[in-house]
Amino acid sequence: MSNIEKDQLIQKINTALDTVRPHLEADGGNVEVVDVTEDMKVQVRWLGTCESCHMSVMTMKAGLEQAIKTHVPEIQGVEAVNGVAFG
Repeated sequence: MSNIEKDQLIQKINTALDTVRPHLEADGGNVEVVDVTEDMKVQVRWLGTCESCHMSVMTMKAGLEQAIKTHVPEIQGVEAVNGVAFG
């Protein structure tokens, strides 16, 4: 995947994450996209209170991964570089 393709993909992913960010921000947290791997997994970093939240596992699967896969179906999974991995 070229850098341009990756940048476009990350833009789409961020648009998808914008649908769940208000919920994260309401609890003092957030998430940022770190990378998209060649096998189409999104690497994210939890920020703020999300870093240590015991609900991060559920938020990852039911929130982030679902939102991303709905908007960007070619994504195969989501993994946190500072937490739990799914996919």
